[in-house]
Amino acid sequence: MAVQCRRDSAATATPTGLRFAFYGRVSTEDHQDPATSKGWQLLNAQALTSGHGRIVTEYFDVGHTRVLPWARRPDAAALVSALADPDRGFDAIVICSSERAFYGQQFATMAPLFAHYGVPVWLPELGGEVDPEIGAHDELMVLLGIIAKREVVRARMRARTSMTVQARDQGRYLGGRPPYGYQLVDAGPHPNRALARRGVRLQRLDIHPTNGPVVTWMFQQRLAGHSMARITRALNDMKIPCPAAADRARNPHRTAEAWTLTSVHSVLSNPRYSGRQVWNRQRTDHDLFDPDNTTLGHRDVMRRNTPDARVISEKQAHPALVSETDFVAAQAVRTAKNTPGRTYQLAGMLRCGHCSRVMESSWSNSRAAYRCRHGHSSATPRDPNRTPNAYVREDQVLAHLPALHLMRTDEDTAPDPVDAVARLRADGIGLIYDQAGRTVTADTEKKERVAIGR
Repeated sequence: MAVQCRRDSAATATPTGLRFAFYGRVSTEDHQDPATSKGWQLLNAQALTSGHGRIVTEYFDVGHTRVLPWARRPDAAALVSALADPDRGFDAIVICSSERAFYGQQFATMAPLFAHYGVPVWLPELGGEVDPEIGAHDELMVLLGIIAKREVVRARMRARTSMTVQARDQGRYLGGRPPYGYQLVDAGPHPNRALARRGVRLQRLDIHPTNGPVVTWMFQQRLAGHSMARITRALNDMKIPCPAAADRARNPHRTAEAWTLTSVHSVLSNPRYSGRQVWNRQRTDHDLFDPDNTTLGHRDVMRRNTPDARVISEKQAHPALVSETDFVAAQAVRTAKNTPGRTYQLAGMLRCGHCSRVMESSWSNSRAAYRCRHGHSSATPRDPNRTPNAYVREDQVLAHLPALHLMRTDEDTAPDPVDAVARLRADGIGLIYDQAGRTVTADTEKKERVAIGR
């Protein structure tokens, strides 16, 4: 076979033995010393290759999980690229431990590539070269991949269940940025004796002398019926630093210009201010990196959990900035968005031609209407130079939808406005409103347009 010939010629090209490329990996830099980890992996690889050749080049990934495919690990990807080079300088690959390199079905994916370039892989689990043509070797690699995957899954399960118990039953602070209004203080030695002997201590939340009263004031304003926009304006008018500005060291990735509606909402909806410890407000989803190429694996995406998925301590874990009764009452303060009897037939269908945002439903002068503030809100001071708000009444748009429907179809009879809206929704067609030209355009390839008049 051609591949076998290439492998044999590579092996006989060096009378002193095979030239090996070493590959290793360490993922948790916080819990392992990369230099030490590389050292023992390299030592074991040298013991495996002793008498068969020597290691001439090294590839070692630091801070990359085994879950990532080789193409997304920097050194592993460099090793794969080197395979295609006829002058690569090595004849085989040696790996200290299969679980350090391969996860799940990764070896089965990579084996044809190794065979194509005539580069065998050596593993201590087999005491030498892996030959996928041998059934026992192939079965063992499948088993090792399953074991590597099982170890990751079990580690995740243990970590999640342990943290659930620590947060729910013990009210323990589990790391991360302390919420605005709190600071970290010492909470005694770590309950793990080994960690305690190394000087590791627990931490807990305590009220920040400057920012804590601000949080209490925010809840008082909300309970008094003030909107979040009004609270935001008041905070900025009083020149109170926003959370990112108040703790810049822990928030270098966030803008520190001013309070926003999002930051105010985040404070007023955080149950930790009632003195309870909260964990699992966010989750990590594993989405496909590329749906068209599943061999690239998954990527981690952070998403907010629903309130029912959060873990809340059964007892108070730190001083409260608001009572539980007031916190619950603050969550009940809402501005009615849809008053009974008010309907918006074009809700979600109209987009602003200036900024492409979905226009807001707005009741004005006893009629349904739509507006777009181009990303601005009442929480920020009005800028006289910004683009004016877009505004259009619903009846003005509905009157022209039958004509717009005829322009994009071959029908002879125009439907009534309600039927026209239903057909546009059924076809998934949106509308674009141009404030300057007072026109409505169907969001299709043909871009049919009608003027709605003044």
